[in-house]
Amino acid sequence: MIVEHFRDTAAVYSRLWSRGRLAPEGLVFVSAWVDDNLEHRYLLMQTHDNKLLDEWMANWEDLIDFEVHSVITPEEAGERIASQFQQR
Repeated sequence: MIVEHFRDTAAVYSRLWSRGRLAPEGLVFVSAWVDDNLEHRYLLMQTHDNKLLDEWMANWEDLIDFEVHSVITPEEAGERIASQFQQR
C-alpha cells in the first residue's frame, strides 16, 4: 500500500494524464483512492521486487512524498494468527 502526499496536485495529474503511471514492467497497479481534499492518494500496488517500487517512485519524487506499507489480505492475516495459536 502506497500513501502519496501530493506537493502539487495539479502537476501530479498533469503528468499522469500526459505520461501515464510511469510504472516499470513487473509493478502492477491494483487500485487507488484519493481523499476529498485531493491531497493524498492511496494506491494498492503489487510486485515481487521492491526495487521496482523505488524505480517508480523516483519518477514522481519531485511532486510526491511517499509512505510504503507492506500489506497482506485479511485471509493471510487470519492464517498467520491461526498458526501462532497452533504453535502454543
